[in-house]
This record gives sequence, C-alpha cells and structure tokens, in this order.
Amino acid sequence: MASEPLISVCELSKQFRTYRRREGLWGGIQNLFHREHQYVTAVDRVSFSIQRGEMVGYIGPNGAGKSTTIKMLTGILVPSSGEIVVNNFVPWRQRTAYVKTIGVVFGQRTQLWWDIAVIESFKLLRRIYDVSQRDFDERMETFNQILGIRDYLHTPVRKLSLGERMRCDLAAALLHNPPLLFLDEPTIGLDVVAKDHIRHFLRAINRQFQTTVLLTTHDLDDIEELCRRLLIIDRGRVLYDGPLALLKQKLLRIKQIKFAVRDSEQAVRLASLSREGLELDRVDELTFRIRFDRVKFSTADLIRQILASAEVRDLLIEDEPIEEIIKRIYAGGALLEVSA
Repeated sequence: MASEPLISVCELSKQFRTYRRREGLWGGIQNLFHREHQYVTAVDRVSFSIQRGEMVGYIGPNGAGKSTTIKMLTGILVPSSGEIVVNNFVPWRQRTAYVKTIGVVFGQRTQLWWDIAVIESFKLLRRIYDVSQRDFDERMETFNQILGIRDYLHTPVRKLSLGERMRCDLAAALLHNPPLLFLDEPTIGLDVVAKDHIRHFLRAINRQFQTTVLLTTHDLDDIEELCRRLLIIDRGRVLYDGPLALLKQKLLRIKQIKFAVRDSEQAVRLASLSREGLELDRVDELTFRIRFDRVKFSTADLIRQILASAEVRDLLIEDEPIEEIIKRIYAGGALLEVSA
C-alpha cells in the first residue's frame, strides 16, 4: 500500500491581475482615470505529488511559473484555484503552524540578520522555532562536520562570502529539522568547490534525516547530482514529471565520438567517413568530433570505421549534454517520445 504523499498538488492555478500602461504624457493621464485590466496565468492547472524522502528537481525557463508555484507551496501566495496539502497543512490557511515544518532557502536572499554574528542569528532562530538546547547543540555539530561553518560563526553575515553565507543559510533553514526543504537556486554564483560542499550536505541530510527536497535551479549539474526525479514546467504547465534517467534514455539520441589522429596525413583519410546523417567537425589540427543519431547509427560500427580509416591515438565517446535535451524540450515536441 502506497504511503500518503508529503506534498499533494491538484489542479493548481494562479492568475495575476495587471493593467496595460499607456505610453507618453497623455497616456499617463488616461491611466489615472481609466485602466485597462488583463489577467496573466502564471500557473495553469498543475498537479503532482511528492513522497517523503524524495529529492525532486523543478525546472523551467524564466517566467515558466516555478517561483509562483514555490510561493504557493510555502504559503506566501494564495492560489486562484486548485488544492495544495503539504504535511497535512493547507499552506496559506495554516501559515503560522505550517512554516515551522518547512525550511526555505532562496539563493539571492538570506534569513540571517545582516549585521550580527552568525551564531547570534542561530540562537534567535532556536528560540523562534522552540528548539531545545540539546537538539540545537547536536545539529550545530552536524552542520559543522558536513559544512565546516565553525570558523565563521562569530563573523557578521555581511562579511561572509556568498559561499559561506549559503552554507549558513542552509544550516539556518534546517535548524528545526523540518521534514521538507524548498531550495530556489541554492548554488547560484558559487564556485565549483562551494557547489560541491552544498550538494554533499544536501545528500547527507536527505540520507540521514529523510529530508524531502524540492529544488528549483538553472544549474542542471545540481539536478544530475541530487535528483532522480524531474518536474519540467513551461508557460504554467507541467511538461514532464518522471525519472531523470528515463528522460535521458528517451531523449539522449545524439551521441558524439571525439578522437585524435596520429598526424595530418591520417586526417586526410577521414573524408571517407562523411555521409548523410553524420556530422564530422574538426576541433583542431589533429582532433575531430563525429555527432550522430544513435537510433540510426551503431556506435560500435562507427568506431570500427574510424579505426579502419586512420591511425587513432585517443578516442572518447560522449553523450549529449543534458542542457541540450532541456533546450529541445522548451522548443517543443521533444517530449512526444517519452511515456513516463
């Protein structure tokens, strides 16, 4: 028997009422006395559910409806229609009690007090969330072991680097051990090392505490490192909801073979590989790349043909980057091949 989902969203919609601004001085005067209103649909009948312990990526282009969905899930916005139940709460109706059961991290904002030491912010949050001193000490030790925050606990937040502040924001969001964590661009602007620390921490808290994570990001490396399931939204509607592995399996049709030949004389012999459906590109004087549709061409056969045509000193088989798959999905039509 399937367990009850932690997040249940049914036919969720959100419309915003706006008005058209007329241009020029006369248009400005007209706007004072007569406004032409219009409605913009940001989220359009979205439905999905998330089980406890899942880490789900929620992605889409700018303006797709991601942030609006997250704001409704966290209780900041009231839906125009539809239903949301999160951990047995209706977020916007029971907001005071509900926010004590969630953690939220927005990459461009901080919940820490700007001019006081980090540890003082943590102590204030401990009182706000009514965390016992024993639990507080245990969690601070856990956060330090994984995130290494001890060195700047006594530093004002405004003096922290972006990576240091993000680690502290994550610790603050999880200080009360919520079952659910909302992350909006948690690694934006971070360097490779800082991103690795954040991803390692998220995997650890998910494994240790079964914390459910809903992640919105434009960094698809975050998705590949953390999430097995992907929700793709565009123009307010869910385009795909299913395993990341299935999406890659169905849409990862383009492969490429990158190889280097021994000398320029060998390079001339590669002309025999040119044919319809194969893209042969020259990377540099001795390095080439063949792009092909793996449904139409066998990778093994192509490798044999390359080796038969020239003396190869290095060869690498690469899949199409996930960024290219997502671009094709946004362009339309790509998901017709996927039956999740």
